Amino acid sequence: MIDLDVVNLSRFQFAATAMYHFIFVPLTLGLSFILAIMESVYVMTGRDIWRRMTMFWGTLFGINFALGVATGVVMEFQFGMNWSYYSHYVGDVFGAPLALEGLMAFFLEATFVGLFFFGWNRLSKVGHLIVTWLVAFGTNFSALWILIANGWMQNPVGAVFNPDTMRMEMTDFAAVIFNPVAQAKFVHTVSAGYVAGAMFVMSISAWYLLRRRHVDLAKRSMAVAASFGLASALSVVVLGDESGYLTTEHQKMKIAAMEAMWHTEPAPASFNLFAIPNQAERKNDFAIEIPYVMGIIGTRSLTTPLLGIDDLVKRAEFRIREGLQAYAAMERIRANPNDTEARMTLDRLWPDLGYALLVKRHQPDLSKVTEADIQQAALDTIPNVAPLFWAFRIMVAVGLYLILFFGVAFWLASRGRLDSRPALLKVALWSLPLPWVAIESGWFVAEYGRQPWVIEGVLPTYYAASGLSMSDLLISLTIFLVLYTVLLVIGVKVMLHAIKAGPKPDKPVSAGASADPAIAAIDAA
Repeated sequence: MIDLDVVNLSRFQFAATAMYHFIFVPLTLGLSFILAIMESVYVMTGRDIWRRMTMFWGTLFGINFALGVATGVVMEFQFGMNWSYYSHYVGDVFGAPLALEGLMAFFLEATFVGLFFFGWNRLSKVGHLIVTWLVAFGTNFSALWILIANGWMQNPVGAVFNPDTMRMEMTDFAAVIFNPVAQAKFVHTVSAGYVAGAMFVMSISAWYLLRRRHVDLAKRSMAVAASFGLASALSVVVLGDESGYLTTEHQKMKIAAMEAMWHTEPAPASFNLFAIPNQAERKNDFAIEIPYVMGIIGTRSLTTPLLGIDDLVKRAEFRIREGLQAYAAMERIRANPNDTEARMTLDRLWPDLGYALLVKRHQPDLSKVTEADIQQAALDTIPNVAPLFWAFRIMVAVGLYLILFFGVAFWLASRGRLDSRPALLKVALWSLPLPWVAIESGWFVAEYGRQPWVIEGVLPTYYAASGLSMSDLLISLTIFLVLYTVLLVIGVKVMLHAIKAGPKPDKPVSAGASADPAIAAIDAA
């Protein structure tokens, strides 16, 4: 058994590196398609300003791409370093999409990124445009394989437990690839990245317009970003609804915790607009409810109930008892591989085997499990409700704000009046961090809401960690945090320098200090 402090520190280390890495990924996804759109206009119109726009935003894309690669490589090594039992237990399944991401998508993406930067004077217009679109598709293809791997962790399909190897082994590669949870996560995640890219272009362009620099470039960039951002923000909501519906099907405890729904309500369930969850007493001390909304969104019907946390705990108790039978059958097979009766029992009950492993946290010897152990293990399936509840609402609130913002920006851009609204330009500048707030909140809900599972229903998180010492973890965590922070600071400084320099030639209409703090912050950087 691994010390829980070691498990928690391992979780914190992976979460810290993952969230650092995901500062750069959404911008890479979003900017790649914006570049392709801008260069397409250049090829169709022949106007040089669109080429300058593509090259300028491409420079910022390149800086961000390099930082994303630098912060992402370390994460894959952590599976072997911090999560060795996880790698052993599910590596047959999880390793396949990771390998494909590295061998196919990353090499494809990196190759065409190089052609994008060094091929302007070596390729024809159409040839370079094809390269730019391949960069965009390669970037998204890279995200696809990662999200297939992550989607399998949320909904493990296409694999079975093999008692002879003591591992999960893939049985249906197509089921893993076309896992509905993975596909929904992919389209939802990349759409959020498109919103981040659009907001980035909007914010930097707004700064140029407020400073009266590169006005032609900034106005055109904002027009592209406004339309692209509005379409992306709307798609995030639609695709997020699909992702939520699939969560209701496959991760019922997560959806109940996100809604602070302690008890099963008559269908259709209410939506808790505001609540103060009380985890100790398993109730809400205060709640503002909107009738019917959660039932309709979560089940897409008026008659299907959503199970509350208490009923899901009872269901977990049942699955733990089934899992204990599966574990006993597995032990008999290990003692006698020819025990056909035990194999038949395990074939029937292996999907509940992971629930038996939950009990090992309280009673390592499963032959001595008591009813109290089963009840405590079932209670462990409840994640920490309050952080999930509020993180989900932060994500939704920011998403709705971004739809409103891009809607107004698109309306003004269609009338050529974006640069005549200084108030909107300042709002655009100050709104720059919001897509990342929503994205990081969404990932927090997805990953934290899965606890206590590292693989939903298959492998508990505490069971998956390596047997490292606290000192090992503290040293590596310190190194990672310092290194990533240095990379982030350098990346931001380099990007700010490129933004201040702007596209060439630089012919500002006017100069001078600004009273707006956001503008002054970039000026001073």
